Amino acid sequence: MELAEALRRRRMVRRYDPDRPVEPAALEAVLAAALRTPSAGFTQGVSLLVLATAEDRDAFWAASTPADADPDRPSRWLAGMRTAPVLVLLWTSREAYLDRYAQPDKGWSDRDPGRWSAPYWFVDAGMVALAGLLAAVDAGLGACFFGVPAERTAAVRAAFGVPEDQLGVGVLSLGHPAPDARPGGSAARRPRRPAAELVHRGRWSTGPLPPERPGP
Repeated sequence: MELAEALRRRRMVRRYDPDRPVEPAALEAVLAAALRTPSAGFTQGVSLLVLATAEDRDAFWAASTPADADPDRPSRWLAGMRTAPVLVLLWTSREAYLDRYAQPDKGWSDRDPGRWSAPYWFVDAGMVALAGLLAAVDAGLGACFFGVPAERTAAVRAAFGVPEDQLGVGVLSLGHPAPDARPGGSAARRPRRPAAELVHRGRWSTGPLPPERPGP
């Protein structure tokens, strides 16, 4: 599939077909694409935790769902997302990046996070997530990227034995979209901003460009 077509077809899928499992080859294609993304200093500090059994998925939802939620009356979003046959949890390690950039070829031996113009441990994780979303389209799957409530990250880490230095980034759900699934979320309610508002050429502008000056 051409990249332009994958971008056009990509949607956040929030409800999946329970009768269609994810084919092993399709899952491996998504994981392989996620691991081929750029990595600052080739640190490769983003890790994936794949949950593909009912037991593991149930453990995730039990750990990640807020304690005050009614398990017998899940929200529409949660009820839909729990139909996903595969969950891929994204984790990143700030320490891995600080260690890498303290090595001789980088030379930031003080390991000071303030040297970074942006926290690339999260930047790289975003690239992994996007590659996974596009690879899912190419593999004929639906996907959605979502976050775990901050107050539940420790419970998720404990449920799966994730080391303390791993920072939770989010979750990529995978599966075949339910036959009657429709686009939803904020994108269905908010218009797409035109490129003219987001792309700045030559200098930053917030309105129409001034008229060109007449030549000499």
